[in-house]
Amino acid sequence: MLTILFAARPDRWDAYEAPLNRAIAATGLTDFRVVTKAAPEEVDYIVYAPNSDVQDFSIFPNLKAILNLWAGVETIVGNSTITVPLCRMVDTGLREGMREWVTGHVLRHHLGMDAQIKGTPGLWEPRIPPLARNRAVAILGLGELGTACAETLLALGFTVTGWSRSPKSIPGVNCFHGEDGLTECLATAEIVVLLLPNTPATENTLNARTLAAMPRGAFVINPGRGPLIDDDALLAALDDGQIAHATLDVFRVEPLPADHPYWHHPQVTVTPHIASETRPETAAEVIAENIRRSESGEPLLHLVDRSAGY
Repeated sequence: MLTILFAARPDRWDAYEAPLNRAIAATGLTDFRVVTKAAPEEVDYIVYAPNSDVQDFSIFPNLKAILNLWAGVETIVGNSTITVPLCRMVDTGLREGMREWVTGHVLRHHLGMDAQIKGTPGLWEPRIPPLARNRAVAILGLGELGTACAETLLALGFTVTGWSRSPKSIPGVNCFHGEDGLTECLATAEIVVLLLPNTPATENTLNARTLAAMPRGAFVINPGRGPLIDDDALLAALDDGQIAHATLDVFRVEPLPADHPYWHHPQVTVTPHIASETRPETAAEVIAENIRRSESGEPLLHLVDRSAGY
């Protein structure tokens, strides 16, 4: 019998127990159990959230793979006790949620909706926005989520550029890579969306130098990772008008401390890490498929490159 250990916060078990059992059974596997406790030598797979109490994987002698519930793996990828494949979560729910949140905020800034929502009563001041085809949006990070957002914005007519650390190709998107490519990508970006992974190489991707490379009055949207932005540099750029507004969903410390300047800055929108969330039903299908693949000797989906950090 396959034993699949669910290693996450106890309050998540109620949400995942039924979807995991249904999804695994739907693959044709019959001799399995999904549990929250098991003797280490019995465990074949671990369905894992990095905030779990499980941190030492060397105690599981028969472990075949670790199947992460989160898209981000930065807090687990360096764990030296991992000697089996580690897979990150990429599922339709994450893609759809991120695509919808990013598109909503891009349209909000593109159309200048804040001016109407927060406008002065009685002040009639027509401001006609450009058409989408005349608005340049840059996506920094062209993985699964970045690509989904780029394709959606393209379908709405936006001029979309993209940047990644290594070369990528997406039909209709002018793709850049490397340090020189970042500056070139930002040079025309009126709206920048950050969807890079959190690694030492991506920390402070937006800093004083790169923020200055953007057109004056540009917008920043960050649903990716908090450390992608140098906070002090962003606040300075907001204060002098180089950046018109920042919509931020992720932060170096979460929850964002009550005394953080972001809360009170008039050109900052704070949302509480809600841009995209793993949905149990769709996540269970990805996990079940990887278990089926492993048992059939097929390549695993969304395998983490531990040397790259994602």
